[in-house]
Amino acid sequence: MHIGILIPQFPGQTHIFFWREIQALEKMGVQVTILSTRKPPAGIVAHDWSREAMERTIYLGELSPADAVFGLPALFWPALWRDALRAGPNAVKDVLIAAPAARKLARVCAERGIDHLHAHSCGRSALVTAMARRLGAPGYGVTLHGFLEGYGPLQRLKWGNAAYSTIIIDALLDEVRAALGDAVPERTVIRPMGVDTEVLKREAPYVPRGPDEPIRLFCCGRLNPVKGYVDLMQACRLLIDRGVDIRLDIAGEDDVGGTGYRKVLEAELSRLNLGAHVRFLGAVDAAEVKTRLSDAHLFVLASVAEPLGVAYMEAMSCEVPTIGTNAGGVPTLIRDGIDGVLVPPQDPKALADAIERLAADPEQCLALSRAGRARIVEGYRAEMGAETIRDLTQEVLAG
Repeated sequence: MHIGILIPQFPGQTHIFFWREIQALEKMGVQVTILSTRKPPAGIVAHDWSREAMERTIYLGELSPADAVFGLPALFWPALWRDALRAGPNAVKDVLIAAPAARKLARVCAERGIDHLHAHSCGRSALVTAMARRLGAPGYGVTLHGFLEGYGPLQRLKWGNAAYSTIIIDALLDEVRAALGDAVPERTVIRPMGVDTEVLKREAPYVPRGPDEPIRLFCCGRLNPVKGYVDLMQACRLLIDRGVDIRLDIAGEDDVGGTGYRKVLEAELSRLNLGAHVRFLGAVDAAEVKTRLSDAHLFVLASVAEPLGVAYMEAMSCEVPTIGTNAGGVPTLIRDGIDGVLVPPQDPKALADAIERLAADPEQCLALSRAGRARIVEGYRAEMGAETIRDLTQEVLAG
């Protein structure tokens, strides 16, 4: 079985769970061709596996003149234009951009003998895959990783032509069914993304904060307003003003490699006078993330909206007591007081209170450390996502 996996801007800074899933598929004996729309900005390519991943990836945005010409037949699809014209100019733009990439995708599938495609996005990648199907490419599945509204127009067309779909949490399935109705494939499975629990495990036991130590906090994720970094920094300011010593390291970069939202956060850092307490590390590789997690007393991510959260999974897998927000799908992963601690989003005071309270309770830290690891091992291993894609593809090919 040969599957083509299509991931936008691969390998990005948050894409390690895709890489682990690909590796798991290959261990199962599945042949994988990695495809992507275009290369990520240089400033967010940080993993020790990034070079290997890029060398293996076929970028559909790197087009020949023939791809542009022979992609035109993908445009002769009445249902496509019906939906695009209804959706407006952005949908029409997506269609015109996707057509030559769809031709290249169909050509690559034929040349390499790909049996099935999987679009790990419901954005333009899924549109390219659907249009490639019209040009003779094999069938495809899609995965929804976040709120449907963030993936652009033409969703009925993308889902209605898919052989199967996977969705990371039940709440998103409810949203999709309400929006798309009978366009949702009959083969639809709830399967969260996961992490490599054999790699993300401690080499030494977790040790809670000592009475005379600063609280070592770690946070990891792309620099984006939705991740709540301003709220987290304001919580740090409140703690310092109470006389609580903290050290916060934030790993991650903005989507343009450091010249975008990072500037906003650096200005807030200066305004709050946190330079001696908070550091932005930029995009770092997975080994550095594990090192920082192993050194932290607490992991904190104050997302305003979060479909689920791989960063939480990584921290919990490394047995770091974790504080998140009860926003989006996070409560599906973290059960408050059992696997971690949840606070309301956009509430710096509640976040500061939770950090101070948990750091002062070593017994609870140890309990959450153990419970968090068990939670991830039980239900959020990378192999589970790979098994789902393999099994669904086998069903489709057998049918």
